[in-house]
Amino acid sequence: MSNNNQKIPYRYDIVGSFLRPESLKNARAAFADGSISKDALIEVEDQTIIELIEKQKAVGLHAVTDGEFRRRWWHLDFIAGLNGITVYDFQTTAFGITTDAQGTYVSGPLSFSPTHPFLDHFRFTQKHAAPALAKQTIPGPNMIFLDSLILSKQYNENPIYTSLETFKQDLIKTYQEAIQAFYDAGCRYLQLDDTSWGGLFDERFRDLIKKNGLDADQLLNDFQEVTERCLANKPADLAVTFHFCKGNFQSHWLYNGSYEKIAKNLFSIKAFDGFFLEYDDERSGGFEPLKELKKQRIVLGLITTKNGELEDPTTIGERINEASKYVPLDQICLSPQCGFASTHEGNHLTEEDQWKKIELVKNIAETIWQDA
Repeated sequence: MSNNNQKIPYRYDIVGSFLRPESLKNARAAFADGSISKDALIEVEDQTIIELIEKQKAVGLHAVTDGEFRRRWWHLDFIAGLNGITVYDFQTTAFGITTDAQGTYVSGPLSFSPTHPFLDHFRFTQKHAAPALAKQTIPGPNMIFLDSLILSKQYNENPIYTSLETFKQDLIKTYQEAIQAFYDAGCRYLQLDDTSWGGLFDERFRDLIKKNGLDADQLLNDFQEVTERCLANKPADLAVTFHFCKGNFQSHWLYNGSYEKIAKNLFSIKAFDGFFLEYDDERSGGFEPLKELKKQRIVLGLITTKNGELEDPTTIGERINEASKYVPLDQICLSPQCGFASTHEGNHLTEEDQWKKIELVKNIAETIWQDA
């Protein structure tokens, strides 16, 4: 399981989240209704995370996560821990189902808190990860830019910043400090999950951006600039990857459109070691945008996490071969298209399905790449 000769992202890798076990779901419900204390909930979280890490190591993963077991949402829990953010409850139909959700908006000057709870969460994962590497996932900066500011009704009714430039400066500083804090805590594999880029090619969201007085094509440059500057001071031995999918909420998706519009800007961000991109269905489009890739690795999300049906290894091999027409095979890796539980509820598959999917990713990778 040594990582000495391995390169990040790995030939077979994971996005990060796992289905929450029933014991954890029950403990969270009991805490919500006041039946158990916060300490009792944390005990269950700790135990289920230790068990999850052992399962990840047993299946042969080079990097392991805490499964995002301490989170309600893949992104919101991290954002909520920043200074200058307010969380609110609402109902959404955005994913094709009516469900309770939460959102965030910028309600004060944005900054990173040195006591952010995710730092201790990472230290716990790292303590139990060896000999595998502990991978930390956090939402990318443009999640805040798009959702908590540009498209936020609450923010637009009471804007905090006099200009986008001033906001961008604070956002960049916040993420620079966050990245350094994780590094100082021992993190050497950090992943930015950032679905906001989908809003720049989905026509419905491009219209929403326009209605808020901004141009999606200009925002593409802003998103690139913000991300590059967030990573500008990244330590040389910290690997940072980018994950993008078009939404993953209880097996439902959010964005439509092709990577073509964002590929040039996204792949120009040289500080990234690799990109995880969703490619599990027709909505993902073709592999042509991969021709914009520079020297980084591309992790093809060809194995869906939206259902438990196992993909045919031959078909996946053919898809990888097809992708290699646009980017050298040596730069390609394989993973599931997203996590298995972007939210506490999880996707529509079983834990058994989940582990079979990961084993499938590993087995396919080992037949294609000698260094897997």
